[in-house]
Amino acid sequence: MQLAVWTYEGPPHVGAMRVATAMEKLHYVLHAPQGDTYADLLFTMIERRGKRPPVTYTTFEARDLGKDTAQIFQDAAREAVARFNPQAIIVGASCTAELIQDDPGGLSEAMDLPCPAIALELPSYQRKENWGAAETFYQIVRNLADKNLVREPRGQGENARKARANILGPTALGFRHRDDLVEIHKILDQLGVEVNLVAPLGATPEDIKRIGAADFNIVLYPEIGDEAARWLERTFAQPAVRTVPIGVGATRSFIADVAELAGADPTPALGDTSSRMPWWSRSVDSTYLTSKRVFIFGDATHAVAAARIAREELGFEVCGLGCYNREFARDIRAEAARCGVEPLITDDHLAVEDAIAAAAPELVLGTQMERHIAKRLGLPCAVISAPVHVQDFPARHSPQMGFEGANVIFDTWVHPLVMGLEEHLLTMFREDFEFSDEAGASHHAAHSPRPMPRPAMAQAIEPAMEPAMEPAMIGAQVADLAEAPLSDIPAPAADTAQTGAFAWTDEAERELRKIPFFVRGKARRNTENYAAAEGRARIDLETLYDAKAHYAR
Repeated sequence: MQLAVWTYEGPPHVGAMRVATAMEKLHYVLHAPQGDTYADLLFTMIERRGKRPPVTYTTFEARDLGKDTAQIFQDAAREAVARFNPQAIIVGASCTAELIQDDPGGLSEAMDLPCPAIALELPSYQRKENWGAAETFYQIVRNLADKNLVREPRGQGENARKARANILGPTALGFRHRDDLVEIHKILDQLGVEVNLVAPLGATPEDIKRIGAADFNIVLYPEIGDEAARWLERTFAQPAVRTVPIGVGATRSFIADVAELAGADPTPALGDTSSRMPWWSRSVDSTYLTSKRVFIFGDATHAVAAARIAREELGFEVCGLGCYNREFARDIRAEAARCGVEPLITDDHLAVEDAIAAAAPELVLGTQMERHIAKRLGLPCAVISAPVHVQDFPARHSPQMGFEGANVIFDTWVHPLVMGLEEHLLTMFREDFEFSDEAGASHHAAHSPRPMPRPAMAQAIEPAMEPAMEPAMIGAQVADLAEAPLSDIPAPAADTAQTGAFAWTDEAERELRKIPFFVRGKARRNTENYAAAEGRARIDLETLYDAKAHYAR
C-alpha cells in the first residue's frame, strides 16, 4: 500500500456498495470500524442521490477489540433486517475489519435470518473497487438466480414472442450510466427487443431470480457485468453482446450484433440520423481537428472506446493511451498497438502526469485527476471516465452511448479546443483598451469606454495590433514551430549537451507567448531542440525565428 492524495479506485467494499446502492430492496451489512462510513459521501454529495446508501455499518471502536466484535456484527445484522425488511442482504468486511477475521459470511449463515444472506469475500489488500463491484454482482446473480427456470420458446410466425435481453453492468457512481440506459432502451425498442431485466441498477433480488428468462445478455460495462455474463452463458446458455456502443461506428456494430441474436431487422435502428457527429467531424468548421494529438486515460472500456473514436471518427492522433484497472490491461495493450503507442497501465496519478507532460498532447481525455493534471500543464481536457466529481453527474440528459451519446462526445471533446483558441485571443489582446478589465461589459452603455480622440485612439491601438499583424504571428508560428514533427529536429552538434536548461531572453519569451497556450509548450520544446542542435545556450528572438524558418522548410 502507499499513501497518496488521490486514488482511481477505492477498496473492493466500495464496489460492493455501488452495487447495493444501485439495486432496490437489497441491504449491505458492512463490518467496519468508526471512520469507514466516509463512503456515504460518494453517493449523497458527488452523485447527488436523494437518500443514503442501503448500508449498515457495525462501527466498532478501539475499546471493542478486547470484547466480542462478532456479536457486534450479529446484532447489527439482525437490526438491519428488522428495520429495512430487505429481500436479501449482502455481508462483508471493510479493509480494516478484515484484519480481525470475524468471518461475516459464516456469522450470518449461523443466524438463520428470514432472508437470503450472501457472503462476500473481497480481498481488500489485493483487489480494488471495480473488481469488488463485479464480484459482488456475480455472487448476487449466482446465489439468487432460479436455476430451475425454463426459458419460454420463441416460437415462429404470428405467435412468436419478442426476443428478450438482460442489460448488465450499470451501477451507482457510474459515468453517465443513467443516461446511457435511456439510449439503449431506444435502440432496443426500434429493434423490437424486450428488456427482461436491467441489473444491478434498479433491480431487486426478486428480479434477479428471473434473469435466466432472457434470450441473451447485453454487457454494457464489462468491468462490472462481464463475470456474471460468463456465468449466465454457462448456466442458461445465454449468449452475450459485448460491443460497447460508444461512438457512431461502435453503435452501428452494436445494433448489428443485437439484431443478429434477436433475429430482427437492424434497419429501423440504423436509420437513426440524430447523430450530427459524422458530418460535423468532416465539415469545414471542424477540419482544424485533424491530427490533433490526444492523450487518453481512464477505465479500460471508456479509454478503448475514446481511442477508437479519436482515431477513426475525428481524425485525431492518439499519442498516449492507458488505464488504471489492471484486470483489463489486455484490451488496452491491443488498442495501443493499433494506435502505435506504448500502453500505460498504472494507478499512480504521478506516473500519468509524467506521461502526459512527455507526450505533449493538444487535448487530454481522462478522469477527474487528468482534469487537474491538464489544468496544471495548461492543456485542454475533457472527462470521459470515472472517477469523476459532481459536475459530471449533470441534471440534464448527457449520455455517452448511442447516436445521441456521439453528439455529446463531439461537443465535450471539441469545445475545450475551441475555447482554448478564444482564451488565447483574449489573452493576446488583454492590453487593448476595449478588452481591459477596467472597461467593463461592452454591451452595457454605462460601462462602455469613453470615446478617445482619433490621434490618441490610433496611438493606443496600433502598438497593440502591430505585433499581431506580423507574418511570424499565430498561424505561421503554430504551423511551423508547434506542428513540426519530431523527425524534422536536427541531430545535436557533437560538442553540445541538450540539458533542457536554456536562457530565454525577455523579448523571445514575449514572442513565444503570442502562440496559443495549448500548443505553446510544444513550440518551446521544438525551439529548444533546435537551439541544442545548433549549440546555442541562449535563445533570443533571432534563434526563435531561425527555428521557425527551419521547420518551415
